[in-house]
Amino acid sequence: MSGKIKYSYLIIPFSVTAHLVTINLTLYLLTPETYFKGLAIFGYNASWLLIAVGMNFYTIERKERFITKFHKFLRHYFLFCISYFALFSILSINFSIGYQLFVLGFLFFILTFYRWFFFSLRRLYRVEGGNFVNVVVIGKDDNLSTIQKTFQEPDFGYRYRGYFSNKFSNDKDYLGNIEEGFGYILENDIEEMYCTISQVTKKELSELISFADNNLKRLKLIPDNKGIFTRAMHVELFDTVPVLNLRDSPLERNYAKYGKRAFDVIFSLLIIVFILSWLTPLLYVLSRIENQESLFFKQLRHGYNKKVFWCYKFRSMAVNKNENSQMCVKNDVRVTRMGRVLRKTSIDELPQFFNVLRGEMSVVGPRPHMQMHTLEFSKSVDKYLVRHFAKPGITGLAQIKGYRGEISKPSDIINRTRYDIFYLEKWCPILDLKIIGLTVTNLLRGEEKAF
Repeated sequence: MSGKIKYSYLIIPFSVTAHLVTINLTLYLLTPETYFKGLAIFGYNASWLLIAVGMNFYTIERKERFITKFHKFLRHYFLFCISYFALFSILSINFSIGYQLFVLGFLFFILTFYRWFFFSLRRLYRVEGGNFVNVVVIGKDDNLSTIQKTFQEPDFGYRYRGYFSNKFSNDKDYLGNIEEGFGYILENDIEEMYCTISQVTKKELSELISFADNNLKRLKLIPDNKGIFTRAMHVELFDTVPVLNLRDSPLERNYAKYGKRAFDVIFSLLIIVFILSWLTPLLYVLSRIENQESLFFKQLRHGYNKKVFWCYKFRSMAVNKNENSQMCVKNDVRVTRMGRVLRKTSIDELPQFFNVLRGEMSVVGPRPHMQMHTLEFSKSVDKYLVRHFAKPGITGLAQIKGYRGEISKPSDIINRTRYDIFYLEKWCPILDLKIIGLTVTNLLRGEEKAF
């Protein structure tokens, strides 16, 4: 029974203490001249705690991992940095912005390392048998195998004992009928019951709820999925009625909307000011030498919520009647000499940073397609239009996975759509940064489908 000893109630106080000690020790060692000024010490600690309370930062969730709510940690730390500099202003403290940014960067690294170390240590503890919870399932349907996979994750700390069902089975984890389950749960110290609603009657469900409430057991209900659930599903309450939102993307959160937009504006301005400002006149001269009719090319494409917008590029093809209907293919005769270089290096896409600045596109997102191709793929590719729940991007997850450029076979657009939907469902700031980094890396290495 020693493995049953639980110390989860200590996690929050331990984490709060660890964070405050790390913050204070770092600031004391690196910034003693500002750390001891006036009420600075009180301000550092109070701001961290107030932000944590306001964001409900310290929570205990059994299935949480290092990356699960990392975006929440980023938001917390960002607000702390703002309050950090605001405190200097309130207390009239002189400081070096460069050095203070270094200190905050170092502190971010230490706190991130602590988060990684904490979850690694917790995983080891649970793998060794600590902090586990005994669970059973009431009723068997198609969801059982999926739930079992979650129970089998060693770092989640579940101990799956089996399932009860009124349908007899020879499965090794079959424990008996539902009525026999009540005694088993009490005798074997079962703490959580997972009930598949489709497999029990209203009377049985009422009995299970009453049994759980009267014996201090946790009962969790699994609705009948009808094969329609998605990774992005979210439950909303309309009074006491649960409503399932099948497409609740992280991109719809306020922190994502404003944070991603702020990043887009800053990033696009940097590209426009430091690259396009001198590159555009240079390319204009080269285009005139090659006798091109215009430097820029614009095309109507579908964006967020299928809204049509003008997508800008540097012209890489000669003017032709198929430019709004036919994708570029390998050794395409329409590509100009300068266009081959532009397309090989993806420089032709740079004017789309103006689209980003205007709010029509994002730096990272599903690539926008021509209008006629959107119409075609929406009929032939399952869930294709889901990708329009996000702003289109200059680069995206599908592109770094090799699905850019020409669509030569049906699997190309199918896989591109799958990656785009995965991006919508699993978005986080770290994913955007990773995609941008791999995009640059792929450009430097050269891509097979860049033509």
